[in-house]
Amino acid sequence: MLTADLHIHTTYSDGLLTPDEVIKIAFRKGLYAISITDHDTVAGIRKFENSQVKVIPGIEFGCVFEGEDVHILGYFSKYFLPKISEKVSFLKEKRIERCSEIIKKLNNQGLKIDMEDVCIYTQNGLIGRPHIARALIEKGYVHSMREAFDLYLNRGCPAYVERCSLSIKETIDLIHEEEGIAVLAHPGLIKRKEIIDYVIKEGIDGLEVIHSKHTHEDVVYFLSLAKKKNLLITGGSDSHGDLIDGEYLIGRYYVPVDNLMKGERRISIDQL
Repeated sequence: MLTADLHIHTTYSDGLLTPDEVIKIAFRKGLYAISITDHDTVAGIRKFENSQVKVIPGIEFGCVFEGEDVHILGYFSKYFLPKISEKVSFLKEKRIERCSEIIKKLNNQGLKIDMEDVCIYTQNGLIGRPHIARALIEKGYVHSMREAFDLYLNRGCPAYVERCSLSIKETIDLIHEEEGIAVLAHPGLIKRKEIIDYVIKEGIDGLEVIHSKHTHEDVVYFLSLAKKKNLLITGGSDSHGDLIDGEYLIGRYYVPVDNLMKGERRISIDQL
């Protein structure tokens, strides 16, 4: 069985590994294909010449619906994505503005960091809360990423700033305009399950059934739901390059390659 890890982040967003490093690890793990799905950017995807692992162009958009985070993955069979590129340029500028506001709030809390401290961790220019969290760790204000988020950066915390994002419908429509597949990311992490029904009604193509934070019960439920709604079944590690128990998450969570080659919308992997 040919396998694929379809949810991986790199240094082009908040991951710790470059795309080339990800590919090397994926090959070592025996994967046939991966998808680089950085947050709000396609800057890290390109045609990797002579790669021993197929790389499916992807992206992860963060949406907010009625106060809850909803992430939509997009998968494509082409590398040139002009409409996506135009939209993510706008979102990148909004991310910078958001980061500035978060830093101001942290400063008001007595945590003295600045944009320069944060940008050390943004190798390719896209900035997000994980980069701020790493700066807080470096300064000794917190001991872990989780502590940074729980104390300051999560919704409802003192330094939280709502992000600018596309609506769920706008995101799905944008992915479809580029002839891509739109997939609801890690639905098991969504607190209000009626949101999942809403996303399905808005035209999502698939569910990320396999995910590193899904329980066995989540997998069983979403597998059944995907089959019932005739949705594509995808999955991946959501690796950010951290070592978990001394091992990279890449390749520990995967789906058969042919999952992306079924249904009305599909990715032709062999053409990449």
